[in-house]
Amino acid sequence: MLRKYIKATVYVVFTAFLLGLVISCEEDFTDIGTSIVNNGEFTTNDTIFEIEISAKNIEKVQADGLSIGGLLGQYLLGVHNNNNYKKIEASIVSQLSIPLDLTKVDQEYGSDTITVTSIDTVLLRIPYNASLLSTALLDSDFILDSIIGDQAQPFTLNVFRLETYLSGLNPTTPALINRYFSDQTYEASTEKLNSVEDLQFKPNRRDTAQFVKRRLSTGVVYATDTIVYANSNPSISIPLKEDLIKELLFDQYETSNFASQDAFNDYFRGIKIQAEGDNGSLMSLTFNNNNLQPLIDIHYTNTVLVDGGTVVYDTVKKTDTFLLSGIRTNQYKTTPAGQLPGVNNVPIQGVSGSMAQLKILGDDLDLNGIPDDLEELRTKNWLINDASITIYVDQDVIEPDTTAIPYQLFIFKDGVNSAGVETPRQIIDYITEGVNEVGGALNVNDDNKPNSYTFKITDYISELLAGNTDNLPALGVRVLNPTDLPTSSVDTIVRNYNWNPKAITLLNNNTQNESRKPKLKISYSLKTDEE
Repeated sequence: MLRKYIKATVYVVFTAFLLGLVISCEEDFTDIGTSIVNNGEFTTNDTIFEIEISAKNIEKVQADGLSIGGLLGQYLLGVHNNNNYKKIEASIVSQLSIPLDLTKVDQEYGSDTITVTSIDTVLLRIPYNASLLSTALLDSDFILDSIIGDQAQPFTLNVFRLETYLSGLNPTTPALINRYFSDQTYEASTEKLNSVEDLQFKPNRRDTAQFVKRRLSTGVVYATDTIVYANSNPSISIPLKEDLIKELLFDQYETSNFASQDAFNDYFRGIKIQAEGDNGSLMSLTFNNNNLQPLIDIHYTNTVLVDGGTVVYDTVKKTDTFLLSGIRTNQYKTTPAGQLPGVNNVPIQGVSGSMAQLKILGDDLDLNGIPDDLEELRTKNWLINDASITIYVDQDVIEPDTTAIPYQLFIFKDGVNSAGVETPRQIIDYITEGVNEVGGALNVNDDNKPNSYTFKITDYISELLAGNTDNLPALGVRVLNPTDLPTSSVDTIVRNYNWNPKAITLLNNNTQNESRKPKLKISYSLKTDEE
């Protein structure tokens, strides 16, 4: 009979109270730590089981954020092409929010004046994730965070007007929230909004300011403004075609298309920032900082003329800001890797990349629905102290760019329901013990070379050996995303989100190196008189 004690929900609720109690009964073993009673009545041992690992393609992930508060943690833009993994071309699709109190001319100067409005420039600006290197006033410098790939190589970037209507409600079942997956197709106009078409874009940490030349109605430059984000944070800055934006947006201010946000969303359905190419880098961008939001700025000047329009009486600078807001989503175009997975390894890649499936405790040769190794283990009177899975990195497939290696992987039950629909569920240890105890972080060698990932799944194995469940689906291992982790003690569903594009190659059970085969290690105790 198994004696490993699993915390129930009540135990979780009253943990703070129970921590002050000492339970000396030898029959009950809690899962606080891994130590056991050492009074001469028990001996400790461990056993190792080989794990079968296979590769599984990830076709798509949810990319809109509608069911998690409307925002993804990060949005990806750019190209990442590594011959060992799928090529990813990541584009951003977003609605725009109309500014409040849009008025081209704020002040009337009299019947003898003429006001001429001219567009100075239109800029699409998206803040980078950046860290300040120096706080010196005249020597501020930044490093761009969360970029993988070759930043010295450009990718092709264009901006299009979206023609697909984005709805927050499911069009076939309006009572449900809509979902936009990473492989969604979007209709867009063929005309490009960016001034320099097919822009060859490379990230640049020096892009901390944009300069807007203010012009009179005659085209004469009368001032130059410096446009910056808070703390001069560097940003992507893409000039848009002034005449086209004037036609599509500026000239529509006083029409029914701007009567409400809903009317505007129907008229101007958003933009698509499209990345293409075979080289370049992939940027992870934050859209949820109130001081650093992505936006389109229309900078224009009202020139007030008198004397029949021959003399300049006044100039008024204005800027109207359209935030990239509302429904925002990613589109990932993926191309299969140039090299197929090797006989001895399995690629792990975030977003809509690939994952691993693990078969633990062997096959069900007698076809009774329970793996044979598990059946045998249930006949033993083991007290489980610890159970862990270790998977090793294929060190022959490690890229020089260590920033592209995931620091942590996630393990879960990769099951399907009776209808064949995938129903991924949490390993119980994430709920009873927490992410820090389960682990899954990257371990490195003494020479700082990526070596392995280890997951502690003591409670899950204890449940299986105790016979509390016969449900033993394959275990999935994929790149960790913040949305993977449970939010409460009753949150067992694993959500289909991932915006972490990092990748690593793991060894499977076919490797010839016995010491680096994936393994399940179970540490247990047994009463001395039962040996």
